[in-house]
Amino acid sequence: MSENLPNNNPNEEVDLGVLFNAIGNFFNKIFGFISGILKAVYSSIIYLIKAVIENFKLISIVILAALLIGFGLEKMKEPVFYSEMLVKPYFNSKYQLVSNIDYYNSLLDSENYSSLATIFDISEEDIKTIKKFEIDIGPETENQLIQEYDEYAKSIDSVRAQDVSFEDFVENRDLYSSDVYSIKVESSKRDIFKNLSSGFNTTFNNEYSKKLMRVRDSTIAIKKATYINDLEKIDSLQSVYLGILKQESENGSMAIGIEGLLPLTQERTKTKEYDLFINEMAIRDSIRVLDELKIEESVYYDVITNFSEIGLISNDIQKRYTLILPGLAIIILFLMYVAIKVIKYAKEYEG
Repeated sequence: MSENLPNNNPNEEVDLGVLFNAIGNFFNKIFGFISGILKAVYSSIIYLIKAVIENFKLISIVILAALLIGFGLEKMKEPVFYSEMLVKPYFNSKYQLVSNIDYYNSLLDSENYSSLATIFDISEEDIKTIKKFEIDIGPETENQLIQEYDEYAKSIDSVRAQDVSFEDFVENRDLYSSDVYSIKVESSKRDIFKNLSSGFNTTFNNEYSKKLMRVRDSTIAIKKATYINDLEKIDSLQSVYLGILKQESENGSMAIGIEGLLPLTQERTKTKEYDLFINEMAIRDSIRVLDELKIEESVYYDVITNFSEIGLISNDIQKRYTLILPGLAIIILFLMYVAIKVIKYAKEYEG
């Protein structure tokens, strides 16, 4: 009977005990580490609150002074207004558009107001009120981005397309990836923006875009001439088929009999009027598409929304001194407090 009893190996019990102790110590260290972090964060918060309470009067005075100074600066500076125009460039004129916006800003920086006045056909006094030009991607919906991603995926290798997710595609798009652009102008004069619209015409009229339009128009003319030639051939075939059908209808069914036996009936000629009709409709539809394309893209850009008559006041955070100065004051006070504590600790430290 004793031979059937399980034989417990003392070494195995010792190994299991060591393993459990190691696991327990591991979790204890993790909990201790997390607990230490929480205690450090809690202590830092309490220490910061204590510092604020002890120096509440000084902090209040500094923040109030910074707030008043910021408010005074905002009242002293002239107000800035802005307006935006949405445009849709054609024939790759967007490259010239982006380049010209940078050029306009460089003219402002160099105070070359006469050149800008010539470009936009307005007085130099009005040009001097302009602060800057900005260009950015226009508003885009999720569906538009998905369509662009599908077109991009079809244009590259299928294996490579699997490595580029929709999120990566959207994140890596640059300024030239859009078809609609927002042009923003800031000025100290509120009613100047409408006068700038005509000046952007020269932005899109560049030699490269003109060449692309000429190539497009020539291609459309060649395709349309080919389609018209095909229509003429179809019309000729239809006339032939109609002539055959008319002749057969006039002759009727010719029956020939041999001694009244084995009557023979003339078979009607097989024609393809329906197939010709389908081809004609397809060709006419192609011609319609070409005509619509030439009408829709007959200019170098379309203005989706123009500049407004009266600009909106700009609330740029960089010009909100009532927010910037108090924030800077708090940061400076915090750094000074930390510096004082560090210096005091260094003086009292005894190694």
